[in-house]
Amino acid sequence: MRKVRLGFVPLHRYPFDEKWGAEIRKRVIDEVSKIPYIELVYPDEGLTKLGLVWDDQDAEKVIDLFKEKGVEGLLLGTMTFGDELAGARIAEEFKDLPIAVFGTKEPKYLPGGFRRSDSFCGTLSLASALHRRKIPFIFLGILFPEEDGFRRGVERFARSTAIVSRFIGARIGLIGPRPERFETVIFNEALMARKFKQRVIHKPLLLIIEEAKRLRDDDPEVAQVMEEMRRMADASEISSENLLKMAKLEVVLRRVAKENGLSAMGVRCWTEVQKYYGISVCYIMGRLTQSGILSACEVDIYGALTMLIQYQASLETTPPHFIDWTIQHPEDPNVFLAWHCGNAPPQLACPQCRPTLRYHSILYRDVGVENSYGTAEFRLKPGPVTICRLTEDDGEFKMLITRGEALDEAGEFRGSWVWVRVNDLDKLYRTLVEEGFVHHASMIHGDYVEPIRDACKLLGIRPVIV
Repeated sequence: MRKVRLGFVPLHRYPFDEKWGAEIRKRVIDEVSKIPYIELVYPDEGLTKLGLVWDDQDAEKVIDLFKEKGVEGLLLGTMTFGDELAGARIAEEFKDLPIAVFGTKEPKYLPGGFRRSDSFCGTLSLASALHRRKIPFIFLGILFPEEDGFRRGVERFARSTAIVSRFIGARIGLIGPRPERFETVIFNEALMARKFKQRVIHKPLLLIIEEAKRLRDDDPEVAQVMEEMRRMADASEISSENLLKMAKLEVVLRRVAKENGLSAMGVRCWTEVQKYYGISVCYIMGRLTQSGILSACEVDIYGALTMLIQYQASLETTPPHFIDWTIQHPEDPNVFLAWHCGNAPPQLACPQCRPTLRYHSILYRDVGVENSYGTAEFRLKPGPVTICRLTEDDGEFKMLITRGEALDEAGEFRGSWVWVRVNDLDKLYRTLVEEGFVHHASMIHGDYVEPIRDACKLLGIRPVIV
């Protein structure tokens, strides 16, 4: 599990109760520090009076601290009324980072009716200052730090921060050109660069294959990958020669990812690799995804970015599965088959399902059985899932986000697959059609709708939630 480094800004304003401000600041720190995947950075009492942020001078000190520590997101909290200009100054300096705003509840007022905090009022001043500066943020609410809602909000924000941190500036590998008849997977490389500072790294498929062919059979790295492949799946149906080819190609793709700093890749998975190298790459792609190199089929760059968003929402604990929306269940109108040819990460197999390496259930017709081995076939485990798809129309990025439940229901399908129940498949499918979403999606086990929605808001991506 990756850790997310958040900068906490405890805002205070004179003449409200500084002792209360210091107390509630400490309570925030204590509660957030209990979340194992958050590293909290904040001013201590040696940097500012009582560790609170009072004015512009304190703001500059906090800016220097956050830059030194390399924070990935900001938690702006009004411990009392809060100085909105100090908060806005810090937000201006880190406006490209995710920002969350929260207020704290009022303690019992002092004799004479003196209000100790007024955070309820001051949070509006802070929020309006951010609005005037066109700085996007997520509002967590007005809460005591011990409340469940506060913890849930901070946890959600940390996951959104992880998404934004890895999405901005992502480097995506393009391994070979897209299939000529798949306009589905077109993408706007210039817009990705301008809006998200992303780069697409183009790698010719021919050079990848030639590099794999040049690897020695006794290469230690190849031998290790072959052993891992056998351990993760039943390889009894595949020849040692084909398994060796698969291991060599995986080694080369891993090297390409490492040398080019790739977060994800879209791979030309048919039919040249079968015709000119003699294997399918599905199992390789599942293993790459499982190890954190998110790999989308058919050179789907937006699909790879969708996988990256989901993987970061899980804090790199759960790999996604790149799927097709294939068929509707013959008996249950709200169930569909989430399927692809055999590319799912092996760890997603259902408890009684061992992945089996087989020949490609579709491509063998064109390339022959002997050239199409390399799929990992199994049913995925049951449980809650989140299904997403990033796309772009006329310069606007949008993201489909929906929940489902992977079912523990058997079937006789080839490839990697699972039946998934959603709340209203007719409404979901109509949204796919009318919003122009394609037949590819990414599915991850777990419910990550809220952090993905919040990340989309911060990134300027329109969420389409069904």
